[in-house]
Amino acid sequence: MNITELLNVNLIKLELTSKTKEDVIIEMATILDENGKLLDKDKYVKAVQDREKEFSTGIGMGIAIPHGKSSGVKEAALVFGRSVNGIDYQSMDDELANIFFLIAVPEESSDEHLKILSQISRKLMHKDLRESLMKAISPEEIITLLEK
Repeated sequence: MNITELLNVNLIKLELTSKTKEDVIIEMATILDENGKLLDKDKYVKAVQDREKEFSTGIGMGIAIPHGKSSGVKEAALVFGRSVNGIDYQSMDDELANIFFLIAVPEESSDEHLKILSQISRKLMHKDLRESLMKAISPEEIITLLEK
């Protein structure tokens, strides 16, 4: 499954309002919930927060990829969010995170979230893509960039 199959313009927020790690997870999960991707938002948020307690998904280079596998998820989906000012996500390099991908997969999905995580990570290794994602002015542009 390609990451752009899990993402649409309604699942992209170019100006996150959250200031903390906890709030950005809730803000992005709310987008999933409003778009019918969740059965139980609280259960899904808890799964993501529990995962974060094990090890931060702030991978560095201004990127965080929180994810959760939960019975609170109706169907696999992905949310893209961007914070111009950055959020302290306890990233490996101690830098603020600006680019967020929140992955949601149903409990019964085998390793689907790992495949999605791998695809995103590979794409974001390219500095030019990260810079383009920060400059994009529309959700459609984000999708076009990720399709490359």
